[in-house]
Amino acid sequence: MDFLYFLIIAACILIPSLKVSTAVDTIDLSQSISDGMTLVSQGGKFVLGFFSPENSSKRYLGIWYENIPQTIVWVANGAINDSSGILTVNNTGNLVLRQHDRVVWYTTSGKQAQNPVAQLLDSGNLVVREERETNSESYLWQSFDYPSDTILPGMKLGWNLRTGREWRMTSWKSPSDPSPGDFYWGMLLYNYPEFYLMKGTEKFVRVGPWNGLHFSGIPDQMPNPIYTYNYISSKDEIYYTYSLKNDTVITRMVMNQTSSTYNRYVWVEDQQFWKVYKTGPKDNCDTYGICGPYGTCKITGSQLCECLEKFSPKSSQAWNSADWNQGCVRNKPLNCTDKLKDKFMKVEGVKVPDTTHTWVDETLGLEECRIKCLNNCSCMAYTNSDIRGAGSGCVMWFGDLIDIRTFDGIGQDLYVRMDASELGEQEGHKKEVIIIVSATIATIFGMLLIGCYRIYTTRLNKTDSTDIIECNENRGGSEDDLDLPLVDLSIIITATDNLSIKNKIGKGGFGPVYKGRLVSGQEIAVKKLSRTSRQGMREFKNEVKLIVKLQHRNLVKLIGCCVQEQDRMLVYEYMTNGSLDQLIFDNTKSKLLDWPTRFNIICGVARGLLYLHQDSRLRIIHRDLKASNVLLDNLLNPKISDFGIARIFGGDQTEGNTERVVGTYGYMAPEYAADGLFSVKSDVFSFGILLLEIISGKRNRGFYTANHCPNLVTHAWSLWKEGRAIEMVDSNIEGSYILSEVFRCIHVGLLCVQQHAEDRPAMPSVVLMLGSESELAEPKEPGFYVKNNQGKTTPFTGQTDTISTNEITITLLEAR
Repeated sequence: MDFLYFLIIAACILIPSLKVSTAVDTIDLSQSISDGMTLVSQGGKFVLGFFSPENSSKRYLGIWYENIPQTIVWVANGAINDSSGILTVNNTGNLVLRQHDRVVWYTTSGKQAQNPVAQLLDSGNLVVREERETNSESYLWQSFDYPSDTILPGMKLGWNLRTGREWRMTSWKSPSDPSPGDFYWGMLLYNYPEFYLMKGTEKFVRVGPWNGLHFSGIPDQMPNPIYTYNYISSKDEIYYTYSLKNDTVITRMVMNQTSSTYNRYVWVEDQQFWKVYKTGPKDNCDTYGICGPYGTCKITGSQLCECLEKFSPKSSQAWNSADWNQGCVRNKPLNCTDKLKDKFMKVEGVKVPDTTHTWVDETLGLEECRIKCLNNCSCMAYTNSDIRGAGSGCVMWFGDLIDIRTFDGIGQDLYVRMDASELGEQEGHKKEVIIIVSATIATIFGMLLIGCYRIYTTRLNKTDSTDIIECNENRGGSEDDLDLPLVDLSIIITATDNLSIKNKIGKGGFGPVYKGRLVSGQEIAVKKLSRTSRQGMREFKNEVKLIVKLQHRNLVKLIGCCVQEQDRMLVYEYMTNGSLDQLIFDNTKSKLLDWPTRFNIICGVARGLLYLHQDSRLRIIHRDLKASNVLLDNLLNPKISDFGIARIFGGDQTEGNTERVVGTYGYMAPEYAADGLFSVKSDVFSFGILLLEIISGKRNRGFYTANHCPNLVTHAWSLWKEGRAIEMVDSNIEGSYILSEVFRCIHVGLLCVQQHAEDRPAMPSVVLMLGSESELAEPKEPGFYVKNNQGKTTPFTGQTDTISTNEITITLLEAR
């Protein structure tokens, strides 16, 4: 035995290419992983390395099972064309994947690191941590926060409410392309949150909200011998996770783009194959909204869709042709003349409706819930939010009830609002007088909303009205027809205390903005068109037309609009933290915005613009992106607002011109301010200005220093050329920023504000540059950079005598 050991040692000395190696699970700053090398978790369960998918020559960094034929469970989003890939840990505590000198993937931890190491755990989680840190809550970064198409035990699906990070699983584009597809499982944070399978922005399957025992749409989700599942909801996190009952069992859940399914697999060791344990969607009744409003799907029924009792098909002809999309309507409509006389019909054994428009109070019981719903004639149904035991909590639905499914012997009870006479009781009281909205107002609605109109009724005593009228009877047949809730003036008057000055929270070029609270408890922001504003019906109509078609987490959500008498108003979701300018330019409040928060805002606005320019059904140029038009929610996540002067582009159109230049000085691109030429690149210019403002905490206009720099752009460019760009960083974020990230953001900002539009990057490139370490081009001289004949900066002498430095949108300029 000793002689054999001697031979091995001798061979290693005489033949340098022969190495004795052991599996390692960790790399530090001095180490790296190149193609052909791997990390193996300590217990030998998982491997990290480079692989090629079937029918593909590209290489990807991924994680797979050690002792199971290649089954990939996680992929880094970066393709490599050959075997030159190399993974390292940098001194900021981030993983960097390079191909030669090009960065193809990069993590952002947002935390400072001293001695970072990367380690592959036996759970399949790749983590970056401090060398001596063992607390999982202190990880600098972990792959479990960024699932691909597979969920392993211990992974989460849901939201980190502290950071605003969503945990979602997303399918590969195809078996040969592991980049993210458009089929994913995520949670939508309604008042009553629920999980969906989504195809792009469209709901495909609704799993339903958690009801204390299971997801409402999966009532057969019972205890099993393989795994346990948990739903956690707290002020910091809301998520679903599962864990194994027996560590010897191997199971995973996978999204499949090709089949539009998700499958739960269990590994059968004896037969060496993955057995499908559960799959979804299970049947046609899982298809979202298949039976339309007030229709219910029953897989064992005589036909797939039925109307709820006391309801009838909205279109008998379509219904009989198995076209159920229009759904059902009440046999006797509600009129709310005496809401306290309405009754509730109990519907047993269902998946509760879509929770988009809901209100929840976990302290109320079922009877208290009934009374609260009865007193609000916009409330269409209610039930317990938690069905454990005798039931507890209250959830109320507003608007049409969509995506109901009936189960045999299982499911929840739902209480649906009905006219009392439909449930066997006479009304026994005199009907109150109702009024029909005049033909004149109806015509205005029709003109404003392009075919969306309805003559509707309301109570004579308008202050009691809580109706929201759904404009879903589009009769023009055009794809421009809208499906937009119209909010009655009385609702706005009640919600804002008659537009009280104490509820006024802002004012822009459009007019004043008021905060309000609906009867349901939802907070709203009401933007009222000033009667003297030059931004009139055209801008109002434009904003309604645009926003109703836009759905993105970084765009503000429009609740409805009001055109009544002489008033024109837009009703938005209320943003708790107001507009960005109110924080970023206030020396005290800006201390609330540390660097990770500011970087999140920058990236969020970039993603919102990318959606407008490229990913939405319409190509939209915002034309007025600025700090006051970026709103912040309770988690300080950004949402772009104010589309009153936005422009729609069709097809491949990317630029246009106008004789009516609108926007805000300080943010306008040079070609737009001078000649009325606007494009996606003019929005990029505005984004660059905004980025520099976020970094510096200073406004572009009205910016003066001891060196007489006339604007922030001139100041930033001068410091950049002198190698002193760090001096422009807001002192309030000292100690919280990562130097490389700040420098990169300044660099990207200067690329965005270059003088010539063709030199500026498009938003897809901007988003990519912000999220990677790839090499950036050297910026050229920016627009509105001012210098004298000696090359020194001088005060800007353009039109500052006639144009204020505030951020009111200008609409009176004429292009030269």
